[in-house]
Amino acid sequence: MRPKDPLRSEIRDKQILPLVSAVVALCIGAHAVASEAEMELEEVVVQGDRLNVMQTDPVDSVFGFGKKVDETPRALTTISAELLEQTIITEIDDLVAMTPGSFTQSFFGVAGSLDVRGNPGETYFRGVKRIDNPGNYPTPIGASDRIDVVRGPASPIYGPSKVGGYLNFVPKSARASNGRYLGGAIGGVGATFGSYGKRVINAEFGGPMNLGGKEGGYYLYGESENSDSYYENTSTDQTIVQASFDFELGDNWRTEFGGMYQYFKGNQVAGWNRLTQDLIDNGTYITGSPSSLDTDGNGLLDPDNADAANGGNGLFSYYFGPGWDPASIPDHQLTSVGTTKLKRSQVLVQDDDNLEDDVVTLYFDLIGRFDSGWNVQNKMFFESLKNTNENAYGFSQYADTWVVENQLLFAVGRELGAVEANFQFGPSIRYQDFEHGDDWFYEYFDRRDLSLGALGGSPVDRRSMSTRGQMPYVALTVGRFIDYGAAFLTDLTFFEKLNFVGGARYDYIDMKSEIPAGTSFNPAEVARDKDGAFSWSVSLSYELPGGIRPYATYAEQSTLILGQGGQIPIGNLASGDAIGASQLMEFGVKGTFLDNKLFAAIDYFDQERVDYNAQDVVTNNSTRSKGVEGELRWVVNDALTVTGAYTHIEVTNLGPLADFQFSFFGAQDLINAGYDPHVGFGGTIGTDLVLDDHRKAGIPENTYSLNLLFGFDKLLPGLSGTISASHVDSVWSGYSKSVRLPSYTLVNAGVRYARGSWAVGVQGKNLMDETYFRSNFPDLFGSSVVLPELPRTVLVTADYRF
Repeated sequence: MRPKDPLRSEIRDKQILPLVSAVVALCIGAHAVASEAEMELEEVVVQGDRLNVMQTDPVDSVFGFGKKVDETPRALTTISAELLEQTIITEIDDLVAMTPGSFTQSFFGVAGSLDVRGNPGETYFRGVKRIDNPGNYPTPIGASDRIDVVRGPASPIYGPSKVGGYLNFVPKSARASNGRYLGGAIGGVGATFGSYGKRVINAEFGGPMNLGGKEGGYYLYGESENSDSYYENTSTDQTIVQASFDFELGDNWRTEFGGMYQYFKGNQVAGWNRLTQDLIDNGTYITGSPSSLDTDGNGLLDPDNADAANGGNGLFSYYFGPGWDPASIPDHQLTSVGTTKLKRSQVLVQDDDNLEDDVVTLYFDLIGRFDSGWNVQNKMFFESLKNTNENAYGFSQYADTWVVENQLLFAVGRELGAVEANFQFGPSIRYQDFEHGDDWFYEYFDRRDLSLGALGGSPVDRRSMSTRGQMPYVALTVGRFIDYGAAFLTDLTFFEKLNFVGGARYDYIDMKSEIPAGTSFNPAEVARDKDGAFSWSVSLSYELPGGIRPYATYAEQSTLILGQGGQIPIGNLASGDAIGASQLMEFGVKGTFLDNKLFAAIDYFDQERVDYNAQDVVTNNSTRSKGVEGELRWVVNDALTVTGAYTHIEVTNLGPLADFQFSFFGAQDLINAGYDPHVGFGGTIGTDLVLDDHRKAGIPENTYSLNLLFGFDKLLPGLSGTISASHVDSVWSGYSKSVRLPSYTLVNAGVRYARGSWAVGVQGKNLMDETYFRSNFPDLFGSSVVLPELPRTVLVTADYRF
């Protein structure tokens, strides 16, 4: 078992936090020597587009050819740092306000990655895939210069990927896309304070820098958060430090390198347990506690205690349909049953629940551009993740994973008569090493009476933890994989109107997973496999008069099935199902009009995982998604900018089409079957569901969003504001479709005033104080727990820029 690291907090306090303080001090000190500094960047600016709304910069995160958004034959949304700030997007879940197809279910309250088109998405950093983060830690947004949201599987140039889509983060840099460096020092410091003890400080600083007489620049960013929470027994302690450096090495060569460190300490929030429709509609909660099973008096519910329950049958029961007898499970039942009204802040969190992460991300790029038209780029990437997750109701895990990847890419462009041709090709290698342990055999959501507070039921509901050495892991998997890949991509434009983009990739993956002896309930096992995977895509578009571009894309993409800690599940590897296949068919129309002031796009997509056996039900289940997405961005004038997004989607689970789907039986399921729900609260009940409706729960069929961005310079120079609204359809909470979560409309608004170097802002979220919910793992736990979302919140920001 993995030993605890007692030095982690000490290292953070003595080494990491001073780095943030140093960034702040550097920013303030630099102002004294660079108060007259100006940026010497040449930009193509759309008049009135102060927030870079129109996405006019080339984007490399789809095909790597640097096409603009309206030229790219794929569904793509980019969001600038200015737009993130103005539209009050502070975490991944907020992206639904700007991005079609991006509604995200709750991963126990942790905004790790975005769900795209109803599937868990992936995260890329400067075009290289990061270690999977479905909910290990919140992915930072504030350090980004731009976020690209690509819907559908990645281009073959980037390697195996999930079918839904991905986010690509572009960190702040001293070098602009046009190749110019900062002409002088710039930077700033800021602070955010808000409802429920929100406290964040940040600082950034960039400028020119010479290295051996060569032109270059640097950019530093630091952020520290020490916040309380609306939810009981929940807080956030977070530190982010990011640095990027760009230097010319000669007439033809330059380098880009840097990295990011993130420390996060908080906890997961499962939400409300004992889920019924009455609880959702009226807040009526069923109270009472089961009898304590702590026969050894250690204050914990140990595996031996649980196994001895119900006459030795344990605390897990299967529901087989009519005739099931709850009298056979007396230890599942509550005593002193009653009801009360539950607050949304009363959630399934103990005071010592813990989610802790250390993440280090490094990159080093070498780029060569030559007069012959040939370009070469070598990208080196490293990332490590150390994760610990502990929940007293019965789940703990850890991950110790690191990855190193090298991509070598050659590119050349040629004019061949009426054809403009661009080509990319090159090899890559990715090595990922993982160690991941978790325990979930004895996971009991409903034993705790939330109305009594976090300690009200202990030791009735406080379970022993594998991460604390109190019990073996259910599974502890160590291993690695090596992916040797090669890709080719071409971009052909005929007569400046007709465009073809096509490419292919082959990956040869050497994989190994092992369960070491004596580490878990599972016996020792080793699984190895070597397999090849082929991916390809073709896209065709045509520029019609008026700037309208219809397009069509078809892609088949390989998918490497990884778990929450970046591990290959040993069962998938042993059965030959570690690599899956996905396919996408997409048709769309997009264009930029009114002298680059109006962008509009609409697309129809149909994508699916072809082989349903190759899956991980938590991070990469097999589904089919189809629907329509629309996006609008319009710079009306200097005073008004409008953005909008629309999604209509249907997501179907493919596994149950061939068989059944396992799900935990919730309180409303028991009510619908004719039982008192409290007969199951002392343990867990599972069932195999065979339904006619295989649509995935938790994903709304329709979502709408509208943002109005105002500039009030004529009224008062420096004054701006935002009003946004997002509407989400009603959804089923779980796959059994027993509890319906209501539709809701969120209204956010903010005002910001900047004068000279100073700016202050006030932002409000959920201003109408809607009561709304987000589904938690709908395929597995959706009928058992649900996350009540935040009420009205207010944020106040203050910034000093130079």
